Amino acid sequence: MTLNLLELSRLDDPNTSEKYRFIDFVKKPIEIYVFIDPLCPDSWLIEPYIRKLSVEYGRFFTMRPVISSHPKVVGDNTNMTRKQWQQKQYPISDNTLFFPSVSLAIKAAELQGKNAGRNFLRKVQENFFLKSENIADVEILMQCAEDVALDMPEFKKDLQSASVQKAFQCDLKMSNEMDVKETPTLVFFSQFIEDQCIKLSGINTYDIYVFLLKRMLQSDPRPSKKPPIEEFLAYYDIIHNKELAIIYDMTLDETERTLKKLQLKQTVKKVFKKNETFWKYNKQT
Repeated sequence: MTLNLLELSRLDDPNTSEKYRFIDFVKKPIEIYVFIDPLCPDSWLIEPYIRKLSVEYGRFFTMRPVISSHPKVVGDNTNMTRKQWQQKQYPISDNTLFFPSVSLAIKAAELQGKNAGRNFLRKVQENFFLKSENIADVEILMQCAEDVALDMPEFKKDLQSASVQKAFQCDLKMSNEMDVKETPTLVFFSQFIEDQCIKLSGINTYDIYVFLLKRMLQSDPRPSKKPPIEEFLAYYDIIHNKELAIIYDMTLDETERTLKKLQLKQTVKKVFKKNETFWKYNKQT
């Protein structure tokens, strides 16, 4: 099966975005598997690049998060030790070093749809990295599920289901078969050219992800127009100014001025977590 030129031209419309999918009848040519450890710092730090790629080129690919069990130290190729986790002030106990319950909860959330799974994963990471909460605690996981509006009876039932266990084991098996030794790792697959794929480990510059995507497409598409910042914040709810700077190609000073203007309009408000400043969409406006 090949992607014809008419289909590619429809996809290559810079006014197209993931939110407004008026070309869903065209199968997207690329699938990206994102191998992550939910509590790996690098798997958290790559998020702005993933978001930016989705905003600018999401019309060309579908993305599938895959749970992998290779937590790493930021900028290092060695496993993070218990002491290093504690020094970073991440909560930890004898029973929560690798947090398998978190991975199972993420797979349970995914049963309610891709967006539900992604939103739940993001909320878990926010609670862990920003609030230093012990997200192995069932009550914390339930609160995360409520915060992203999951069907709670369904979520609780799925947590104990054999299908969730199987889905998690399938992720680990896939990680092993693809020889994923570091998180995050992105694997680009062509949906139309058999056996064509590219694997890239660690955090790289944004230009590299775009280059690989274009190489897989064998074309040079234009990026989609970015939505207004207010709309972006309304969708993602909370974001660091550094994330916004990366996604919108602004300097930190430009980002700060933009957010302060929105703050005066009461569109956003500042929140402080772990000595970092974040901006949260004000839903009451």
